[in-house]
Amino acid sequence: MKKKTTIYDIAAKLGLTAATVSRALNNNAKISLNTRKLVLETALEMNYEQNKLALALKSGKSYNVGVIVPRIDSNFFSSVIRGIEEELYPKGYHVIICQTHNQENLEIEKINSLLNVQVDGILMSISNANLENDKGFNKLIRNKRTPLIFFDRKKNIKGVSSVTVDDFKGGYEATKHLIEQGCRRIAHLSNDRKFEIFNNRFLGYKKALSDNGIEFDESLVIETQSNVLDGRRAASLLLDMETSPDAIFSSSDFAALGAIQEIKESGFNIPEDMCVVGFSNEPFTRFMELTTITTVDQFPLDMGRKAAQVFLEEVGNTEDTKTTQNIVLTPELIVRRSSSKKWKD
Repeated sequence: MKKKTTIYDIAAKLGLTAATVSRALNNNAKISLNTRKLVLETALEMNYEQNKLALALKSGKSYNVGVIVPRIDSNFFSSVIRGIEEELYPKGYHVIICQTHNQENLEIEKINSLLNVQVDGILMSISNANLENDKGFNKLIRNKRTPLIFFDRKKNIKGVSSVTVDDFKGGYEATKHLIEQGCRRIAHLSNDRKFEIFNNRFLGYKKALSDNGIEFDESLVIETQSNVLDGRRAASLLLDMETSPDAIFSSSDFAALGAIQEIKESGFNIPEDMCVVGFSNEPFTRFMELTTITTVDQFPLDMGRKAAQVFLEEVGNTEDTKTTQNIVLTPELIVRRSSSKKWKD
C-alpha cells in the first residue's frame, strides 16, 4: 500500500520546516506569497491530501455544511445546490444534501441529524409553512455556533438571514404581460399561500389586475400543487366554467405544463384561445415542441451562491452580534410562444 504524503515529506523536498509548510498550506499571511505558491504546487505534485480531522480539531470546524430542500428532483433546487457547492467547495467545505419530501416530521429529523454530526451551518428551503411548529428551528437558533440561512421558501425568524427572489414582482410582471397581450379574464394557479413565496406571487397578480382596471375574481384562483396532474385538473375546472378564462398565470412551471396539455387536448389553441405563463424557468419550458412556455426566471444558481456567501460571512464572524441579511434577487420574465400572440418562429 502506497504511503500517504505528509507535510514532513513536502518539507524535506523543499528544505523547509514542517511548521512553514503547514502555515503555507493554510494560507497564512506570515508566509511569503512565493513560498505559499511553491508549497501548494509541490503538494499537488506529490498528491498530498490534507487531513480534514486534524484541521477540524485545530479550527473547531467540521467543514461540513447541511443543505435541506423539499426535493432534489427539480432543476430549481438542483441548481441552487450547484451554486452552493461552487461557492463552498473551493473554501474546503463539503455539502451534505437532505430532502424532506415536504414533510414536517422529516424536516425536523433532518435538522437534528445535521446538528448531531456538527455541521458548521445549515442552508435550507422550508417544507412546512406552519409557524407554530418551530421546535426544530428553535433548537437550531439556540445553537448560535451553527448559522441558519433560508433560501427561496423561508420563515420570518428574527436574526436569521435569507436569500429569496422578488416573487411579488414576478407575479406582477407575468400578469401585466398577459394583460398586454389583450387578456382580460386571467386565472391564477396558486400553490399553498401559507408559504410567503406563493402568497407574494398571488398578491403581484392581484395588483397587476387592479392597476389595469380589471376586477379580481376569486373563482379564477385555483390552489394546485406544483405538478403536471394538478395543472391538468385546474385547467379542466377552468374550461368547464360558463365563461372560461383567456389566460392562466401559474405559480409553477409544472402546473403550467399540465394546464397546456389539458387545454390542447380539449381542442383549444395556445396562445390564440388561451395564453399561459409559468414560474421558475424549468429547462423543459424552452424545449417544448411547438409550444415553448413563457415563465419567470428565479436565477437559482445565483440564489445558491448568495446563500453560501452569507454563510461564509456569518461563520467567519467572531463577534457576539451579527448582521442579518435579507437578500432579494430580481426575477426576469422570459417571453415565449405560450403567451405571445405576436410570436414569430
